[in-house]
Amino acid sequence: MSSEISYDKYCQWVSKCPDLFGVHPLNTSLFGEVAVVAHYLRRVSVLASIEERVRFARRRFGQYDVIDFVVVLLGYAISGERTLEAFYERVLPFAPVFMALFGRDCLPARSTLSRFLTALDQTAVEALRTVFLEDLIARPLEKEEKPGGLWDRQKKYWQVFDVDGTRQAARQRALPATPVLPPAQRRLDEVCAPGYTGRKRGEAVRTRTTVLQTHTHQWVGTFSGTSGAGNGDYRGELRQAMQAVSAYVKAQSLALSQAVIRLDGQYGNGAIVVDLAGLSYVMRGKDYDLLDLEVVQTRLTQPPDQQTSHPETGMRRALFDFPDLALSPTGPRTRVIVATHPATETPAKIGATRGEVVYELFYTALPLGAFTPADIVDLYLHRGAFECVLADEDQEQDPDRWCSHTAWGQEFWQILAQ
Repeated sequence: MSSEISYDKYCQWVSKCPDLFGVHPLNTSLFGEVAVVAHYLRRVSVLASIEERVRFARRRFGQYDVIDFVVVLLGYAISGERTLEAFYERVLPFAPVFMALFGRDCLPARSTLSRFLTALDQTAVEALRTVFLEDLIARPLEKEEKPGGLWDRQKKYWQVFDVDGTRQAARQRALPATPVLPPAQRRLDEVCAPGYTGRKRGEAVRTRTTVLQTHTHQWVGTFSGTSGAGNGDYRGELRQAMQAVSAYVKAQSLALSQAVIRLDGQYGNGAIVVDLAGLSYVMRGKDYDLLDLEVVQTRLTQPPDQQTSHPETGMRRALFDFPDLALSPTGPRTRVIVATHPATETPAKIGATRGEVVYELFYTALPLGAFTPADIVDLYLHRGAFECVLADEDQEQDPDRWCSHTAWGQEFWQILAQ
């Protein structure tokens, strides 16, 4: 069967071979999507680039190449199955057809795939990441496609990127610990550690940093590697994310000064400003000691600069603009927006409650005349539809599924899934 198969030809072929696929519609839908993805990746030479540039040699590699394992993981992502075991059960009867869609011959066994992911190193993973990033920036949006972005009140164009940490929690059952028993060894010890789990249930967690172009919904990158266990190295991953954003912006023939980075409260302190390499930003602050400054206390007793109302919740916030405030005695100076709203009987999950008022902090490097305080708060709270994108993605597939018990194996899978 030719690997250069179009979806129309595939459908014609399937209709002539009903016995091969049986009557279950899930098989035809899976192979239909795989045929489209395989044809597209071959047409834009992504598969060829992976074959040529993602090198990984090890003893007992057998008859397989890296591209064979890439094909399996792509199929796993497309299938939406919760586990690799379920995916293999579904695809194994049609393994030759599945691999032929990508121009390959043999489907690696589950154990072979597991050993491959376990043995992966950083060089191979970074090469795969580079292939996808270069493909993204090498094919800019067509003229008829809207690049997305926003225009400020001085008619300057900006592109907005959302950098956020996503977490996957692992459930671990309790094991007896007595002097006569050896220490318990968890399979996910290398990729997970105790940390903040958010709303997810589990005893250990893995964190990765994702970068999204908020208007085109293009994924610019995902980063975790060996630093993803627990709460992760969010500053190190942020520096990697800034390199990817810089490459994307330059490919769009835009100045770096036209990029805005949106960051949540995980990053909200003065030390993060140094890592942003001069890029503009909007972030939620967590240095609530700023509220104790005399200049801040004095300003909060006066009328606010603006008031805003959230379109969905109806919450009204009073906004106080501090154009140049030092975040610490020796730290950087930046523009700070203090938002206040009345406290309710339900304790506020975000912000600092003092008396009957809830205070929120927003840091930004956006210029004073181009963005009002309401513009900045709205830009942050609407989040560039980032949460909606994650919700849509979770309906399609879950990139945070456990695929490997090693850091680089899990990173390899998540780059392909993303």
